[in-house]
Amino acid sequence: MLRSLAQTLILLVSIVLSGGPVAVHAAAVDEAAEPTIEADQPPPPYEARLLRLAEILGSVQYLRNLCNPDGETAWRETMQALLDSETVGEEARREHLTGGYNRGFRAFAAVYTSCTDAARLAEERYRREGATLVSEIVARYGN
Repeated sequence: MLRSLAQTLILLVSIVLSGGPVAVHAAAVDEAAEPTIEADQPPPPYEARLLRLAEILGSVQYLRNLCNPDGETAWRETMQALLDSETVGEEARREHLTGGYNRGFRAFAAVYTSCTDAARLAEERYRREGATLVSEIVARYGN
């Protein structure tokens, strides 16, 4: 679980720092191996940081789409990859992180209905905060 979290977060760093979507390459997965289900496990020590990251991903997804008429899906896809690698067999945790993403998305949807300089500045600040969070999680808990 932690190894795939580190891989997902490293991918996220590249997206966050680039300021936009990048080509996402799937890591090699042993399809014959069944995922380990760890129901009712306590959350990992980085859970609060991961929840904040989920909120940031939702916020950035909304703001990027607001200011980009072509739309982007990289942020939502990154959140999905994070959920897929981090919450196998932990439905309550998955719902908790998904709720964080949705809160971040709705928070800015309630404030910004058009792309403004303030919206672009907020998006940039959130990307920086996300990059810092990812770096901290990988440095402290990654392999």
